[in-house]
Amino acid sequence: MFGKKYMGIERSTFLIDPNGKILQSWRKVKVLGHTKEILEELRNL
Repeated sequence: MFGKKYMGIERSTFLIDPNGKILQSWRKVKVLGHTKEILEELRNL
């Protein structure tokens, strides 16, 4: 990214409210444990 060429996947997750506003973003996430992190954030809303 950002001018560098590479092969692969960069996983990202976005928490978006009903109005389309991004409330939280996670970049370069690891699959293991990420769901738990998202659920905790949702509970704190």
